[in-house]
This record gives sequence, structure tokens and C-alpha cells, in this order.
Amino acid sequence: MTSTRGRIAALLGAVAVVAGTTLATPAAATDRPGGGITGQAPCPDAPEFTCGTLTVPLDHSGATPGTLDLAVAVGGNTKAPKGDLLFLSGGPGQASVPTVRQMAGKLEPVLKDYRLVVYDQRGTGRGALQCPGLQEDMGSSDLAVPRKQSIAECAAALGPNARFYSTADTVADIDLLRRALGARRLTLDGVSYGTIVAERYAFAHPSRVARLVLDSVAPPGGFDPLDLAAMPATARVLRAACQATGCTTDPAADLAATVRRYGNGVQVLSALTGYEFIDPDFGGVPEALHEAAAGQPAKLQDLFDLVHQVVDAAPAEDLSQGLHSATVCADARFPWGSTDTPVEGRAAALERTRQRLTAEQTWPYDPATATGLGSLLVCLDWPREPVPPIPPAHRKLPNVPVLLLGGDRDIATPYELLYEQAKLAHDPQIVIVPGAAHSVQNRAANPAGRQAVYDFLLK
Repeated sequence: MTSTRGRIAALLGAVAVVAGTTLATPAAATDRPGGGITGQAPCPDAPEFTCGTLTVPLDHSGATPGTLDLAVAVGGNTKAPKGDLLFLSGGPGQASVPTVRQMAGKLEPVLKDYRLVVYDQRGTGRGALQCPGLQEDMGSSDLAVPRKQSIAECAAALGPNARFYSTADTVADIDLLRRALGARRLTLDGVSYGTIVAERYAFAHPSRVARLVLDSVAPPGGFDPLDLAAMPATARVLRAACQATGCTTDPAADLAATVRRYGNGVQVLSALTGYEFIDPDFGGVPEALHEAAAGQPAKLQDLFDLVHQVVDAAPAEDLSQGLHSATVCADARFPWGSTDTPVEGRAAALERTRQRLTAEQTWPYDPATATGLGSLLVCLDWPREPVPPIPPAHRKLPNVPVLLLGGDRDIATPYELLYEQAKLAHDPQIVIVPGAAHSVQNRAANPAGRQAVYDFLLK
């Protein structure tokens, strides 16, 4: 697909690539007791920050021995009048410490008032859970379909300790980090999965939260494994991008025709979710879909290949698919129940769900797309394990200032989810940035989202 190849090549220099620093060999769990942040020294690639290690229990209940060492980076503004600002990256599975200088640049206008703190959540960064087959199959995508062998090998490698990588465990780690920082309260800035973590921390420790920035908002109960918000949102997003760029086709109708013709809904949704990181105008996509709908899929196949090469490929130290799988399988609720449901019978429950789904729920895709997504299939075959409770769906956030930030070109976490989450806040501020896709603070060309964050944090 010559036109799309050229467009992607031209855009690569403008893509904000998350990660880039190769960290040390993953730290194994030890039996050392917990404490403050140890081994403090200037960060190798950001000496204006202090890097160190927070040691946390593997099992916060204490029933299973062992600890984990989490990398932490802390800014030098020890007298920040507004306290500590903890930035929470996405995934789950994404490292944060390697991006501290990048985040400091994005948040620079507020750092006279805040001390910026980032840390690598358990199972990420230098402590990344390693599942080589799953990493090869999925990279940074949570929709790509992995091989059954890769799922089995990952589950076997993680063993029964996989259950200690839920969002509830991460929330408990954050409160230990808060204590180690000597902070009475934290301001939390979460992106994508980071919004889940931020909201869940606020539910668990309401008196310890000063403000919440929720960028590219996901529900605190976790991502919908059927992705039923993203499917209709794709039509809205593609039509808006088409109108903005002057294309003359209906990309949503062409997408529906393509899925009917080839049965490739999962592959299309995965590719479009990745492509928004490259070009929120989705340049070349309407043309590829129009030709595919007419029986000429070559350009669409080129799009699949390019997204896999440019966006999806990622080592575990940047985004761990082992951690992603462990967290999603522990957190999510599926058509068969939870991961505490016996494996036998899950497939039948999933098939019953497929049969009940309507074309209206899944258009411009089909019900088979909803029940064939990668992270759902990982958990379909994941070994049975105890799972932590999730907060009630309509539980209110604490009465603190909340900014909800989204882009109108975001398919991964469409703004329909943002408006649902806004109902949980007492007096939310909502900002939808035109032309922006996923991760507004990090990636949007339009500065309105970042300015909204500055104004909100400096009130």
C-alpha cells in the first residue's frame, strides 16, 4: 500500500514513542522486608530525578512470602507547595520510569508547584513478567489473537503467583509508595489503564487523594472484554476523520462490508486501534477499506502489516504482555464470570454470548469480533485462580476535583466511556480535544488538553 506506507514513514518522526531506555535484568522476588525508597541516586538518563527502589510484598495479605522491587523516579522539588503528582502509565504492562523525562517535559508548567513521581508498577519495566511467545504474538496490542500455545506457556511460567498482579495489588503498592514519599495525599494523573488505577486508589483511600486527572478514561471495573464501546465508536471516529480530510466514501459502511466479506473484524479493530497512535486523521484508511469492501484487500493487508511493525511490536520491558494478561484475567468479568470460574464451560458461555449479541451492538463489526478479541481469548484459557473483588459499578469517587480528558478520535477508550465515568464524580470537569486520539497529554498535536491539565492542577 504505497500511499499508506509513505504516510506512516513520514509520520514516524512525530510519533511520541513510549519507552526507549533498556533497564536492567528483571528483579526476582526476594524475602527482604519492605521499607522506604532505597538505593537512591540520580537517574542515569534523567539526572534531575532521583531513582531508587521501593520494596513491596508479593502478597499484601502476608499469606505468601516474598517481595518485589519496584523502580521509582522522584523529582527534586522537595518543597512543592501542592505536594506530589504521581503519573500512572497505561497498559496494563507499560513501564513509567524510562519515560520520566518525557513526562516532565509534558508537565513542565506545573512542576514548580508539584513534585513529579513515577514508578514501574509490579510486573513492568525492569521487573517485567516475561512471556516470550505471548510477547511475540501480541506486542503492545491487547486485541491481537495469540496462539493457544503462547497462552499456556505464559500461564505455566507465571504459575500461581499470577494472581498477585491485579489492580488491587497495584493500589496497595501505591499506598506504600505514598508513605515512603512522606506524602499525606497524592494528586494522581492516569492515562488509559492508569485511569483505572487512579480511580481504584481513590475508592480504596479517599482521604489520601487531592486531585484526579483521568486521560483516555477506562471504567474502574476494568476494560470490557467484548469492547462493545469501541465498535460503534469506530464508525463515529472514521466518519469524523473522513469529513475532516475531505474523503468521499463512507468508511463505516465499507468497514461493515469488509468484515462481512472476510470475517476479519478482530484484525481490523486491532489495526485501527493501533493506527490512531500514528495518524488520528486515519489517512489512507478510508481508501483501504473501500477497496477491501470491493474485493481488493491488498492495501488493507499492508495496513495490518505496518501497524504490527510500527506500533504493536514491543519488548516486555516496554509493555509486558505477561503482566497485561495476569492483570486483565484477575480484574475483568467475562461472559463466563471471572477467572475463578472453572475452565470447563467457559467456551460454551462465550458462544452463548456470541449468539445473543445483536448487529446493532457490534456494527460496523459483527458478534464474532466481540467474542474473538485477543485479551478475552487469553483469559478464556487462563488457569482458574482466586480473584479480588471489584468496586460496585456506580460507586461515587471521593469529593475531590476531577478532570476527565479525552480525544474525539480515540477508538481504544472512546469518549462515550468518559461520559459514563463522569457520572461517578461529584463536580467533574470534562475536556474533549478535537482531532486527538488516545493518550491526549502524551500525543495530541492540539495543545488544548495539556493546557486543561495545567489549568486544573494549578487552581
